Amino acid sequence: QFVESDDDEELLFNIPERGFTGSVKLKGVIVVGEDDGSHPAEMRLFRNIPHMSFDDTAREPEQTFSLNRDPAGELEYPTKITRFSNVYHLSIHFPKNFGAETTKIFYIGLKGEWTEAHRHEVTICNYEASANPADHKLEQITPQTHFIS
Repeated sequence: QFVESDDDEELLFNIPERGFTGSVKLKGVIVVGEDDGSHPAEMRLFRNIPHMSFDDTAREPEQTFSLNRDPAGELEYPTKITRFSNVYHLSIHFPKNFGAETTKIFYIGLKGEWTEAHRHEVTICNYEASANPADHKLEQITPQTHFIS
């Protein structure tokens, strides 16, 4: 089984927050394709951009790789760990291949360390635009009136 691009050589994979179920320190990527022109020639990684589309691929990626044909999955492309130390959403863009009309990918392997995501529950807070004096009574200060005659 494989994934093949539709009309051109570009492919975009989004691995969403639900895909990782935590925070990942991504250390490497393996890409398996055909041993022909349909194998991807370039890979661009984008970190933590939910709902990424082809329009968003014009931005600067976190890291770009020139790929070699690897039908056996023996090559691992190491990532810059400092840029991929807290990944909860990963987008992988394959902009070109080795000359075929479409791109075929059989396997994408991700190597890294998973840690549990620390999610903060929703907190409902009320803030006062100005203080209400009735809420802040001080017994030290009591209004007194002295009459001097």
